[in-house]
Amino acid sequence: MTNYVTAQPPKWAENTVVVWSVFGALAVVSLGLLFWERRLAAGEPGGGVRPVPLGRIAVGGHSMNPPTVSARVRGREAELERISTLVRGGGGGMVVVCGAGGLGKTTLAAEAAARARAEGQVVVWIRWRDDPEQLGQDLAQAAHILGLPDSRLEEARTGRVALVDAVWEHLAAVTGWLIVVDNVDAPARVGPGSGQPAAYRGWLRPHGGGVLLVTSRDTSRQTWGPKADLVHLQPLADDAGAAVLLDAAPHAGTAAEAEALAARLGGLPLGLNAAGTYLSVPTSRHRTFAAYRHALEAEFADLLGAEHPAAAADPAVARRVVRHTWDLSLDQLDQDGYTLARPVLQLLALLEPAPVPRTLVTPELVTDATGLPATASTVDAALAGLHQYGLLHTPEPDGTGATSPVVSRLQLHLLVREVTAHALTRPEPMTTWLTALDEHLARAVEATTDMPGRTGWPLARLLAPHLPAHLDRSAQHDSTDTLANLADILRSAGAASEEHLLRRRVLAERERILGPDHPHTLHSRFTLANALSELGENRQAADLLREVLVDRERVLGPDHPHTLATRNNLANALSELGENRQAADLLREVLADRERVLGPDHPHTLATRNNLANALSELGEHRQAADLLREVLADHERVLGPAHPQTLATRNNLAVAIHGLGEHRQAADLLREVLADRERVLGPAHPQTLVTRNNLAATLGQLGEHRQAADLAREALTALERLVGPDHPDILTSRHNLAVAIHGLGEHRQAADLLREVLADHERVLGPAHPLTLATRNNLANAQARLAQAGRQRRWWQLSRQRREA
Repeated sequence: MTNYVTAQPPKWAENTVVVWSVFGALAVVSLGLLFWERRLAAGEPGGGVRPVPLGRIAVGGHSMNPPTVSARVRGREAELERISTLVRGGGGGMVVVCGAGGLGKTTLAAEAAARARAEGQVVVWIRWRDDPEQLGQDLAQAAHILGLPDSRLEEARTGRVALVDAVWEHLAAVTGWLIVVDNVDAPARVGPGSGQPAAYRGWLRPHGGGVLLVTSRDTSRQTWGPKADLVHLQPLADDAGAAVLLDAAPHAGTAAEAEALAARLGGLPLGLNAAGTYLSVPTSRHRTFAAYRHALEAEFADLLGAEHPAAAADPAVARRVVRHTWDLSLDQLDQDGYTLARPVLQLLALLEPAPVPRTLVTPELVTDATGLPATASTVDAALAGLHQYGLLHTPEPDGTGATSPVVSRLQLHLLVREVTAHALTRPEPMTTWLTALDEHLARAVEATTDMPGRTGWPLARLLAPHLPAHLDRSAQHDSTDTLANLADILRSAGAASEEHLLRRRVLAERERILGPDHPHTLHSRFTLANALSELGENRQAADLLREVLVDRERVLGPDHPHTLATRNNLANALSELGENRQAADLLREVLADRERVLGPDHPHTLATRNNLANALSELGEHRQAADLLREVLADHERVLGPAHPQTLATRNNLAVAIHGLGEHRQAADLLREVLADRERVLGPAHPQTLVTRNNLAATLGQLGEHRQAADLAREALTALERLVGPDHPDILTSRHNLAVAIHGLGEHRQAADLLREVLADHERVLGPAHPLTLATRNNLANAQARLAQAGRQRRWWQLSRQRREA
């Protein structure tokens, strides 16, 4: 070929067919060799991988060190220990720290990284930049730090091996490392390729010899797969939140004041840090925890709701600002096709900071409020998306028993709701949205009041907190009768707090519309007093009932059934206050009048006989009380039936009277029957059921079965704490009985400590001369003695009688 351009070319070169044939053959051979090389590199017929620029792998363009944690991490010890245990274990794996924006996922990961590094682990920090190719480069760099040879990178560069496989083959072979990939809030875009990480073929895998820690707002198990260990962060407990505030502003107030502010901020670390930073600045207008908490009511927009001009363009800024951090999740949901997620969140934010029944959030409500087309499936998808990103929670239902319908509940975090509502303060679409909410709330209330038996109880409890604001907005419409009916349902359900909330609003509306002396207004005052009594506010109840009694005697007359009902309930309140002699005298009068006016078999007459027996038992006249209760029980079973709540109350009271006679085995057997029936009829979490469970605990304690008594008392106390306030008489009784059971088990120090607390509460709530206060003081003396004979001293158990209102 070198002579091809000479003056005397070879003869064959003059033949153009031969020359071009040779060139064509060489070209075909070259292409064949090229394809053959790629086929060998791919490892399978027809395969192939894209070459990777080695330069970008070999030289990291940014720091891969974890951020420094500037303050002590509070309230996350369990989560940190869980991660540290996995890191120390040496078996590798994948941890996903997940939860809504603002919960401190990055901070937790940084602290875990610092602890791992202190224990000798190699730590690499990668920040997700919404760029799968960059993530691949960063993970390759991490593998290179851990010893991935350049020759293997060269194979990836030339396309002979997939980079993702080269990286993970190496990471699976080495141990002693922690790689953090922070803020992976769009897992489906991680790559390579499409799909969720759960397939474990992409950049995020659980197959390494060390631990891969991912932080994300996506909390779905479907996203991360079965082999990922999900650490789902929750808001900080009040004491941990208080510690965060005190760390930042140690001179801003007491621990109790810091705890109150932490509760107001919902335990959200981002909000706590914002408040702590503000309070630490000497020139801030509000310098104490208490002042900041009060200022939030009027200045939320300035303190936590302020917009940041750079947040829209820089996600890193948005993550650090309470006003904007959840916009990132909502934008992501919108991009993923959940177009109703934001308007549904905004609708929920217009309701009160309490759980919302899922049945209220219908396609019709969404369309009526927002004007957007909605179907059952699109609303379901929106709620699922909000839940997946931690913006919406579904608290477990309290439940009233296995036979009660379960109503799903939706709840926003306190600050998520407040920030979202703050952004909706303009006149439109607020007017339209609130009008639609009011219409659908009214329909829900009407539907609930039409439900038979216990079926409406759970829904009534969920609707109640949202109705006062509804009343304020709908003042021109008189819906008090419907709301009063709903309050009656709440009373049957034992939902005293929710009932009290509605009774106050119904009374205010009836006074405004009907006037103070109208029979319906007087009835509302009467039922409000009953609700106060159910809440344990017996002094307020007695005072209000005295006022109602005077007005009913004046307006209706002394013999009117409503007047007699007021006298009956006033006697009950007096008995609860320990004024049993006065209560018994009043009940004898009411009983005579009811027998004369209503007849001996009227349910109201039977209720008064039940109450008189209770008062006699409180006075120590147990034999007379037991005889009277046996008569009442027989009449109740005949008139109302054996399973009626009033019949069950009378059986409970008979067992208490028998207990007072010292016949503890008979009382325990009867209480077991009553407990089974109340669990079936009312549900295991109904307050009346819990009273019987507590009474059974007391009776078993008298029989020496202290372990079972303590267990039952703890169960009753735990359940009651979810239903009523800490000062409710039933709570005090349950705590007292638990202490007595602990004393019976020989744990005198623990019993004495608990009895001291109960005694202080009894003296404050009931007064120093109340019979229950005196019994508690006696038992405290027994526990303090801690002598052998203390076990033989009488221990006073407190039992609860069921007084009937009518």
